[in-house]
Amino acid sequence: MGLFGGKTKRLIEKFRKNSVDYSNDLNKEIEEQLDELKSDYEAHSDVIPEFLEFVENIKTKLAKNEADKLEEFSSRLAKVGRSAKKGVQAMWELSYSQRKRTAENLLEYEQLD
Repeated sequence: MGLFGGKTKRLIEKFRKNSVDYSNDLNKEIEEQLDELKSDYEAHSDVIPEFLEFVENIKTKLAKNEADKLEEFSSRLAKVGRSAKKGVQAMWELSYSQRKRTAENLLEYEQLD
């Protein structure tokens, strides 16, 4: 004799199906966002090193206060680049966590059967 009656089994199966559908939709959205973010980052990740090299080349040709301002701007721009890289990493971690949670939820539903 089973632990659950027919109605309860159907209800659990409905929750399982909805959970799978929602998880799959969320996984798809996260993966699309990750791919987009990653491709944008990779397409522009070489801009900051190029700019920093450019700054080093022209810094000696500028007045001291202008060189200092340019150096400060370069530093802030490098921070933006690091933030962008961290954003890509965070999105990958979110994607990984979502896939892991989906698998855990499916395992829990299987254990109910």
